Amino acid sequence: MKITVERYRAEELPAMLKIWNGVVESGTAFPQLEALDERGGREFFDSQSLTAVARSDSGEVLGLYILHPNNVGRCAHICNASYAVSDGVRGRGVGEALVRDCLRRAKELGFRLLQFNAVVATNTAARRLYEKLGFIELGVIRGGFLMKDGSYEDICPYYKEL
Repeated sequence: MKITVERYRAEELPAMLKIWNGVVESGTAFPQLEALDERGGREFFDSQSLTAVARSDSGEVLGLYILHPNNVGRCAHICNASYAVSDGVRGRGVGEALVRDCLRRAKELGFRLLQFNAVVATNTAARRLYEKLGFIELGVIRGGFLMKDGSYEDICPYYKEL
């Protein structure tokens, strides 16, 4: 499967919302509690430094990422990103294509570090990918993520110099 990653287009918003909201509703990875509607989704995606989608050669949206500053002022050179991949294509290189593109684009935008604040410890596929791509785990924050079932899971912050 050929994968291309580019800025999102307005007509892709419904597919993006389906993928993004699927992750939110699973309650196992993103901090958001509420799904995005079309208006809120457009505002959210447009407010990022960059929102990009992974597409198949037929134009199907396979996944997406958002990229934005992690902080302000003296820490504004550190960015943060979130990734979402469609259930049907997980494990087929989409996540890696998204992360690699994000690293390149973050550097182009002038960021010096990419930091993930809250990678859920049980998200082993993401953690393996980040470590494969050279991210460094900073430690473990016990009980840092509220799961959908009301339990708390550990989170593992990661970072990579760009």
